[in-house]
Amino acid sequence: MTILKIARMGHPVLRTPAKPVENPTDPEIQRLISDMVETMEDANGAGLAAPQVHVPLRLVMFHVPGERSEGESVPLTVLINPVIEPLDEEMSEGIEGCLSLPGMAGRVPRYQNIRYSGLDAAGNRIEREASGFHARVVQHECDHLDGILYPQRMDDLSSFGYVEEMQKALKG
Repeated sequence: MTILKIARMGHPVLRTPAKPVENPTDPEIQRLISDMVETMEDANGAGLAAPQVHVPLRLVMFHVPGERSEGESVPLTVLINPVIEPLDEEMSEGIEGCLSLPGMAGRVPRYQNIRYSGLDAAGNRIEREASGFHARVVQHECDHLDGILYPQRMDDLSSFGYVEEMQKALKG
């Protein structure tokens, strides 16, 4: 396994829509998944999309620790060729960061309740409903597949800034 280099905001791979994965069980895809898991863990991320590691394919992974989602933990999930459907119009704002924008964060509106589907690493179909942080992380990672970074979703850029400075202001 290999820790991959993470593309940062400004790199063209992050602005380009990703292509579908043709064969999830292809050894190259399986190696990419293993490397992405190691990379995400090394970077202490909640999720990672293939374009973030310079691979323009529709593949994301994420996990939801219980303390981030009202006690509902979601184990590491690999989602290939995902589709997201909002279940209603309810939106909520939350602070997001991104491994491609290190040290930055901002308030981002997202659908509160979604259904997502796709394939897992073995090529089996996954379909789940998600809410709260679980829904937020899935939407965030899937945005990467369409060339969208979270600042593009923000309504008010006055909440966008360096995490360190935002924490100082909160303590101040």
